[in-house]
This record gives sequence, structure tokens and C-alpha cells, in this order.
Amino acid sequence: MAGQRSIAQTEKLVAERLGDVPIRYDQMAVVGNIHRAAAAVRQHVENSVLRASDLTWTAFVVLWVVWIWGEMETRYVAEEAGISKGTLTGIARTLESRGLVRRSDHPSDGRRVLLALTPEGEELMRSLFPDFNAEEAFVVTQLSDEECRQTADALRRIVLQLEQHGEERRQALRGGSELPPRRSGRRPKV
Repeated sequence: MAGQRSIAQTEKLVAERLGDVPIRYDQMAVVGNIHRAAAAVRQHVENSVLRASDLTWTAFVVLWVVWIWGEMETRYVAEEAGISKGTLTGIARTLESRGLVRRSDHPSDGRRVLLALTPEGEELMRSLFPDFNAEEAFVVTQLSDEECRQTADALRRIVLQLEQHGEERRQALRGGSELPPRRSGRRPKV
């Protein structure tokens, strides 16, 4: 269980709290369960297969991105991993100190940095990924192969919706204005 309450308890509390508020419950359940499932999977994988390699989920994702895509600029690694450039800097330093990645200057722009796996990083990913994948299979044990394909397809369509229409929607919600840049090291006021 990812949190202190089970999913059934959470769903019951949400229904009690929201009562007759006019919302789209099915859509809320999908998005809420995506988040809850992602957190539960992340926690499980970190505490099982990644712990033995002394990796966090985010460090593994960075290694995965560079392993699959090959050497690339850090800004693109951060984007693909879904993390900030600042977060990537700390992770890359740690992975570099462990001999798993190497950072190098961009050949035409000294301000840019490239990230690549070292032979040790390649070997780690080759040996670790089968165990990682075994845990992926474990977490979906209750789904048939067809249900896995259907779930993957549904999630892919959600990602495509955001890739294709997310920015347009965000701009519409902001009345067409651009977001102000985030201030370094400070969270937006809530």
C-alpha cells in the first residue's frame, strides 16, 4: 500500500467529502489511480530491485533514458526523465561519482553538457533491467496479457492527448498568457 489508507478507504472518503459537488467521478478516478499506481510501483521497485544497486527511481530513469537514447544533452535527458535540470545536475554528479555516467562538454557550445553511460553504466543496465522488468511483470500479475495491452494503450492515449493538446489547453486556461518563469530554488506560492 502506497499510503496510510487503502484505495477503497480513499475512494469512500472522497465520495463522502465531495457529496453532491458536480464533478466527473470516473475521470477523477482514472487520474487519481494513475497517480496512486505510479507511486505504489515506484515505492515497490525502489524497495526491491533498485535498492540492491543503491539507486533511486529517478536515478534509474536517468540511466534508462541515456541507455536507450545514447549520449545526449542534459536538458533533453531532464525532459525525457520528467525532472528539472537542477535535479538532473545532482543525480548526474552522483552517477558520475559512481562511475556510471560521464559528462562532457558539447563540441560546439561549451555551455551545454552531454551525458553518456560509461561501460560500467552499460553493464549495470544490462544486468539490472531483467530484474526491473520482472518487477514490472509482478505488479501487473492480476491483469491478463490483453488487459496489459489495453491498459498500456489507454495510458498511451492519455499521454498523446497531453502531448498534442496540453499546451493549447493550458494557454486557454491562462487566458492566452504565458506562464511566468519559475524563480530558481523557490516554489510557486500556493
